[in-house]
Amino acid sequence: MPFLNVEIKASCKDPGFIRHYLQSHHALFKGTDEQTDTYFNVPNGRLKLREGNIENNLIYYERANQAGPKNSHFHLVKVEDANGLKEVLTRSNGVKVVVTKKREIYYISNVKFHIDDVRGLGSFVEIEAGNILADLSQDQLKAQCDHYLVAFGIRPEDLVDVSYSDMLLAKIE
Repeated sequence: MPFLNVEIKASCKDPGFIRHYLQSHHALFKGTDEQTDTYFNVPNGRLKLREGNIENNLIYYERANQAGPKNSHFHLVKVEDANGLKEVLTRSNGVKVVVTKKREIYYISNVKFHIDDVRGLGSFVEIEAGNILADLSQDQLKAQCDHYLVAFGIRPEDLVDVSYSDMLLAKIE
């Protein structure tokens, strides 16, 4: 079943400020996850296998590259045998790029927050207002993102319009 996120990704000069804001607003802290996202070659959208201590999923998503709030339509499948699945996808599709990061995961209601330290790229914050936990419209999800954009003091020049995988690929090329 497909779900919708309205997402913001921004560079983050002061992760401590974001962390303090979330803690002071009683965000549910799910933990810190060391994650490896393996992106596979696919004809459209993005397909990644996420391996971590908290999250282990195969994720297919379609999202436009644009700064600020953007829609992401996604399918998420829980994975029990990540090594086996990775081997099959690597043999059948080939690996596009691998992203490794340390991720702090927080929730306020249906909004998920990530404070990320991405190897080779630096610190980022992600805001994902999603309908997987609440029956909200696209406009309501965008309004939630806009609220946190202001609360976190994210400036237009901080916004990132591409995925970590695209950023890493650009550094390689």
